[in-house]
Amino acid sequence: MTDASRPAPRGLVYSIPVIGWFARDLARDFKGNAPYLLVILATLLILAIKTWGLVALGLTALAMVPVMFTILILITVGK
Repeated sequence: MTDASRPAPRGLVYSIPVIGWFARDLARDFKGNAPYLLVILATLLILAIKTWGLVALGLTALAMVPVMFTILILITVGK
């Protein structure tokens, strides 16, 4: 089955204009669009820091704590 024959994903997230376009592209080809996602997230972080200062950087680090704990636990378990 080719990518062109797969139906487009449906849902509320896919209906939002800019976010939906990118979410649809990620659903179709994640590996090809993953670097763009990282660039977009880095740009959003930089813009947040320029707007709100170090508070945005601190809240981002605080939000990443559970993610890093999960990664460390998975490394420790060996998965």
